[in-house]
Amino acid sequence: AVVAPAAFSAASSSGSASEASSMRAFVGLKSGDVFSSKTADLSSRTVSNGSRVNCMQVRTPVDNKKFETLSYLPALSSNQIAKQIDFMLSKGWIPCLEFDKVVVRGQPGFYNGRYWTMWKLPMFGCNDASSVLREVENCRKAYPNCYIRVLG
Repeated sequence: AVVAPAAFSAASSSGSASEASSMRAFVGLKSGDVFSSKTADLSSRTVSNGSRVNCMQVRTPVDNKKFETLSYLPALSSNQIAKQIDFMLSKGWIPCLEFDKVVVRGQPGFYNGRYWTMWKLPMFGCNDASSVLREVENCRKAYPNCYIRVLG
């Protein structure tokens, strides 16, 4: 079967002009009210995450450092960073370090840390996490008041 746009198939068919211009209505969807309250009980109309509600915490917006999407996570240990770097290397990604100074923001939405400074060059040919962690420590010694992130 050849699939072609409707205009192409209409122009190339040997039928009459009225047959080519008329199109059959699409009948693949069911009609009806999907959100009908008559057919659905309360449990199917509400969202619940069950017992996980007790595990959720609310972060205080006061004195809370916000940089990136996952900034609410606690700082990673060296072993956790090494596991992340091992994953990065197993995917063939090239590690790169960036750093930026800690800045106190005066307004919400004002973000000085848009551009981070690259530490040296990307680590082309790196195949172990220990060399990346060594560079993280070197960066930390050179810039003790900065955030450091590892990219892949």
